[in-house]
Amino acid sequence: MFYWLLKWVLLGPLLKSIFRPSVEGAQHVPDEGPAILASNHLSYSDWLFMPLVITRRVTFVAKAEYFTGTGVKGTLQRWFFKGAGQVPIDRSSASAAAGAIATGLRILANGELFGIYPEGTRSPDGRLYKGKTGVARMVLEAKVPLIPVAVIGTDEVAPPGKIFGRMAHPHVRFGEPMDFSRYEGMENDRFILRSITDEIMYELMLLSGQEYVDVYASSLKDRVTQKAKGIGGGAAALASTAAHKLVPGSGADSGDHSKNSNTDSIAAGAVDQDVVEADTQSTVASG
Repeated sequence: MFYWLLKWVLLGPLLKSIFRPSVEGAQHVPDEGPAILASNHLSYSDWLFMPLVITRRVTFVAKAEYFTGTGVKGTLQRWFFKGAGQVPIDRSSASAAAGAIATGLRILANGELFGIYPEGTRSPDGRLYKGKTGVARMVLEAKVPLIPVAVIGTDEVAPPGKIFGRMAHPHVRFGEPMDFSRYEGMENDRFILRSITDEIMYELMLLSGQEYVDVYASSLKDRVTQKAKGIGGGAAALASTAAHKLVPGSGADSGDHSKNSNTDSIAAGAVDQDVVEADTQSTVASG
């Protein structure tokens, strides 16, 4: 109930009147029934604007800490994020990946829309990064359509590290549903999962117009952190040498399947999603 109150009465009309978001391809989102909405991830505001431009509810996962806080702040956070359609996931546990996938499958089994960010975290520089294969495993196990979604301009409205940016008009572009039924029963084949994920990222690249970088955004962020601490370096070089046009099914990264198999098993976005990362979300919740 509170979700719809936020969307249509309290928060939605305000965001629409200020930022005037536009939408393209909304007809690709089914009027009913389950589907996965796989989106690029530029800003913490992505989860606000993408659901805002369609009529149906979209559920994301958020880290459990924002549902267990105490005091006035904790109560407001819990109240806001539950009402906004978020469900908690414990990202610190060893079974976080399995738990995130199970949560997504449960939401889809209820006939709902489940939103996920295959990159697993926000882009640090506006480019599109390598997707994690949790999204592929989920689409095969759920046997539902996947709609690629490009959110454009939210990094101007709310740049990384800032609560507010400049006035901009976000645009949300929905692509045609993607069908992976040809891979039915292959959800345990990591090469198939990698191929499906690359195909999804290729569509996101086309829809968003972003430059593709064939490394995980989280790995790049770690390298930047190490460089800042004087431990290592070369983050810019890493991103530069990895940037290339992604060809679906090319197997361009097949050489690192073995060493990345554990990383790839993380549910993309569902585990490392920063929908409620940092104090920016706390500000939204309390404001």
